[in-house]
Amino acid sequence: MPGVDMAGFSYRGDGPLAMRAIPHPAVAVAVESGGRAFDVHAAGRRWSGSMAVGLLPGAVDVHVQSAECVQIRLSPLVVPAVLGVPSAELTGTVVALDDLWGRDAERIRERLHHARTWPERFALIHTTLSRRLRADRVIDPEVAFAWRRIVATRGRVRVGDLAARTGWSRQRLWSRFAAQIGPTPKGAAMLVRFDHAIHRLAGGHAPARVAADGGYADQSHLHRDVRAFTAAPPTASVDEPWLAVDDTAWPAHSGAA
Repeated sequence: MPGVDMAGFSYRGDGPLAMRAIPHPAVAVAVESGGRAFDVHAAGRRWSGSMAVGLLPGAVDVHVQSAECVQIRLSPLVVPAVLGVPSAELTGTVVALDDLWGRDAERIRERLHHARTWPERFALIHTTLSRRLRADRVIDPEVAFAWRRIVATRGRVRVGDLAARTGWSRQRLWSRFAAQIGPTPKGAAMLVRFDHAIHRLAGGHAPARVAADGGYADQSHLHRDVRAFTAAPPTASVDEPWLAVDDTAWPAHSGAA
């Protein structure tokens, strides 16, 4: 399904695992299949089990005892059709999947629990998403165009240029984009640019080269952005387990893993 990626995660460690979920330009939905899988701590609150996590302005703490779940990454463009609410309503927060899907959330958890293989689980999720898909819940074509341009340019695009391409005023684009996606176009561009940069840093690329290629004014500018999104310097952020699995769970060449 366009704008939808899935990956399976399983953890059976010797003890609890603590990590941080690094901001990413997608809405994440975790559907657990083996009881309480993990706790997410954000804004002084704690959420457990199946949940949807909106676009985040910063990292959130995740504590795992044991886990088995399917994680779905949704482009903000398909969030209204799949989850029934605009991406903007989820921005910066966590919502229990039961609050979005009602009894369907419990049904899919039970079916995932009894599925024997990951392909079976992915097929179950795909069927659930297809059944719930609301083709009438779409966002403005101008907003969709702006988001796609931001992603395609890895955040290196001027808001004024986006507005000119859509035929809207800068103010109208700013307002409609924020109302439907969540962040402003500038905020979305910063998130997309950061996401590309932090993955390059985690891959071992030199910070100076990452800064130059990513459109940052200089290396200090890159460091400030990383600290703003992760509350940690690049040297600490690049070792986050969440980033270490991305190339395996979400290969860049594939629409679904």
